[in-house]
Order: sequence, then C-alpha cells, then structure tokens
Amino acid sequence: MMLETRSQATISRILDVARTLFLTKSYADVSMASLASGADVTKGALYHHFAGKEELYLALLHRDLKSKGLLFRQSVDAPGTARERLARLTRDFLTLPREERALIRLVRRDINIFHDPVRANLIAAYQQALPNCVGSIIEDGIKAGELRPQDTRLASWHFVAMVEVTLTPYANGVLGDVNAKLNHVLDLFFRGSAA
Repeated sequence: MMLETRSQATISRILDVARTLFLTKSYADVSMASLASGADVTKGALYHHFAGKEELYLALLHRDLKSKGLLFRQSVDAPGTARERLARLTRDFLTLPREERALIRLVRRDINIFHDPVRANLIAAYQQALPNCVGSIIEDGIKAGELRPQDTRLASWHFVAMVEVTLTPYANGVLGDVNAKLNHVLDLFFRGSAA
C-alpha cells in the first residue's frame, strides 16, 4: 500500500473540511478564508492546491461521485434479479453515513451556479454515478420480464426520487429504519400503489 504524500494528505483534509462547510452552508456563503481556516492551512496553501472555490467544490463533488459510482456499479454487475440488485444498490446508499448521502444532493442544489461545459460535466458525472446504474438494472429487469417496457431513463429518475424522499424528516418518522425504507421504495416501484 502506498503511503499518502503530505500534499495528498493536505488535499484530503481540505476536501473533508469543504464537505462539511458546503453541506451546512450555501455555496455562496463558503469562502476560501473559511476553507483555509477549517483545514488549518494558509490561503496561499489552499490556492496552491485549488485555483479557487469552484475548482475545490468540483473536486469534492467529482471525488464523491466517483466513489459512489464504484459502489453502485457493484450492484449493476452483481448476479440476481432486478429487484435484488436495486435492493442492494439502495441499501448501499441508505447505509452510507448521513454526510455521504447528503453530498449527492449538492449536485441538484447548486447545479445552476455553473455554466457549460462545467455544468454539463458535473451532470454527466452525476448521471454516471447514480441514475445510469439504476437504469442499467431497470433495463435488465425489462429484458427479463420483471418490469414492463418503459423509458429506462425516466424510470431511473423516478426510482432515485423515491429513495430521496425516504431521507426526509417526515419519511424518517413514518418509515423509521433502513429496512422499512428499502421495502417501501421497492414495493412502490415494483407494484405501484394499487390495492
């Protein structure tokens, strides 16, 4: 195993502080000074590693999306039915630490701050990490006859949205634990709301 260099350790520390700040404050309210202070580095050191707040923010999101994409891709590549694989992917997401789950919401919260091509690249990274993984499993489910033919992209967005609803305070109160949330999403997606 390769030891982390001092520079890599500093970058990791900066990104960890950035994660906390961007999750608790709006993009506009996070300053390079607050990032430097939180990471216990000088502003000069911060600018040595990142040209500005946008570059740092994008590095944070791309690091997170890459990590989540690798995790979710395991469910895409796993054996089993579409329901079993979506259950695995969803459980993997729901059992992430709260901050890790919350990071993915930053893409939607802040996407309109950026302009193309930065915006398009961020959207593509998000799509690759989550909706495309869900869509691949749904497509397999359609081919296997588990799901009716439908637009897989739209179905994947619906599925992702249902999972995100389970993270709200209201849903936490109604559903409680991860298993209840998981069963709720899967039953609603595979059987609908019919009696």
